[in-house]
Formats: sequence, C-alpha cells, structure tokens
Amino acid sequence: MTAVNSSQTGGTFTRVSPPGKQRNGLPKTTARRRARRSLRRHWTLYLLMLVPLTHLLIFKYIPMANGVIAFKDYNVVQGIWASPWAGWKHFQAFLANPQFWELVNNTFLLSFYAVIAAFPIPIILALALNEIRQGLFKRTVQMVTYAPYFISTVVVVSMLIMILSPKVGLTGHVFGFFGVEAVDLLAEPGYFRHIYVWSDIWQTAGYSAVIYLAALAGVDQSLYEAARVDGATRLQKIWHVDLPSIMPTAVIVLILAVGNIMAIGFEKAFLMQNPLNLSASEIIATYVYKTGLLNADFSQATAIGLLNSVVNLCLLVFVNFIAKRVTGNGVWS
Repeated sequence: MTAVNSSQTGGTFTRVSPPGKQRNGLPKTTARRRARRSLRRHWTLYLLMLVPLTHLLIFKYIPMANGVIAFKDYNVVQGIWASPWAGWKHFQAFLANPQFWELVNNTFLLSFYAVIAAFPIPIILALALNEIRQGLFKRTVQMVTYAPYFISTVVVVSMLIMILSPKVGLTGHVFGFFGVEAVDLLAEPGYFRHIYVWSDIWQTAGYSAVIYLAALAGVDQSLYEAARVDGATRLQKIWHVDLPSIMPTAVIVLILAVGNIMAIGFEKAFLMQNPLNLSASEIIATYVYKTGLLNADFSQATAIGLLNSVVNLCLLVFVNFIAKRVTGNGVWS
C-alpha cells in the first residue's frame, strides 16, 4: 500500500495495489495478455524464428552434452555414457605433452598476427570506398575485393602452391628473371605465417568491409554538412565523423576476433602444412584432427577442444570487459 498526498482533500489516502500487480511493473495478467496478443499478431515472425532456433538447439546445444567424453575413456563399443570415467586424465596428458607449448605458441602467434593485420584493412577499405563518388569505379572495386571471399579455401591454397612453386610458379620465374635462385617459400617455417595471414586478408577484406560500409551508410548527413560548413577537409571528416560513427561496430568486431584468437581455422593451416614447415604450421586445430580422427583418440581430442573453448570464452569475457571500460561499447552489458 502506498500513501499519496491528495490535493482535493488536503489529506492523504491509501492506494491499494490490485491483485496480481507487480511492485515495479505491469500486472501479471496484463503482461500475459500482451504476450498472447503479440503471439497472435506476429505469429509468422515467431514461426520464422523457430527454424534457426531449432537448428541451434539440434546442432549446437544438444551436441554439447557429448563433451562429457573428455572426462571418460571413450570406447566406441560401450558408447558415450557407458564408457568408464577418467576424470582429468586427458587434460593432464595434454598439459604434460612435450608439444603443448609449441602448439599454444604457434596457435597464438598465428591468430594474433591475423587479428592485428586483418582488423584495420577492412576499415580503411570501407572508408576509401565511402569517399568514392564515381559509381562505376566504386562498384568495380567492391566486386574485385568482394569476389575472393567466395573462392573455396582448397582452391586458394592450390593457387598459393602453384604461385609460390620454385620451379613452375610465378615467384620462381621472377627470381629466375633476376638471376636469383628460387626459394620454396612454403617449405620455410619463417614464411608460413606471412603467407597464411596476407592471403587470408586478400580473401576476406572485401567481405569484412561490407559491415563497415553499412555502418557508414547510416551516418547522419547533417554531420557532413556541418563539417563542410566548418571548412573541414576530407581527412578531417573521416577522422571526426566517419571513424566515431563506425567505432561501436569496430569494437564489437575486434572483441569477437580476440575471443576466437585460439580457435583459428583448421582447414587452411592443414592444407598448407608440409613436413618442412611443421614447426610453425602445427596448431591446436590440426593437432586435434590428427589426434581425434587419424589416431582415433576421441577423448583426448575432445579434452583439447574443450580446454581451447574455455580459454576462448575467458578471453572474450575479458576483452569485452576492457572494451566496456575504455569505449563504453561491448558485445553485452
């Protein structure tokens, strides 16, 4: 009950909350009525949401239960739930593995290099495309930079092998033209990360720039007009109008990239591997593939993958916290 001053009587009267009334919100019956009304009115949208939610449930959340084999000595005959428990055995075996630090080091260095090198390129490309006024040239540049994203990773690696071949590749002919002995770049561990990262940037920069172009399309035109009236140059408009406008988007992209820093893709690294560059190309993802599928040690592979996922989650939470404190933007509050 709440006491309220009454201007008509000069005293006070007591207002009693109706039954079902929440202390700081709408009545429960009203909330349910609105929910039912929204369901009847927008049932097609809820039905549309049902398909991706069902996909997530079946293919993402339910399989998480099978992660229990990381704590078991999994046997195909006995099955997941009947296999004997092993506790932390497989985690301890991986941490004691002589390759542990090499795998972590290779994975972290390759991922960190990819994040640092790839993060600013799409932003610069989007800002440059946003300044182009000639429509045909702009569309041509967008098509040329966007198209490589749709090339299969297998095809991209095949192209790299052919181009970098010291005998029949383009680099071999260039070295030969200058009278220099050709170097097999893919066989050198020191070149592996550079080839991996910059070929990945070539393939994904145009696609990644699309999200920033969309953010730039939503910038209030009055800001540009005000900057023009103040006599701002093109670079000043980019610095004071464009960059602050896309900063929330850039922060979220960076947080997600850092959150996946230990989950770099398996396919490209595995395809670029050879016995000569293995000291730099063997990462956690390729090791899990060889351990789990080639050696059929499913419990060990699951334990490694689970440990890697926990590290990624911790990184995501930490980077999101830092971003919220510094910029005020984050993936969640």
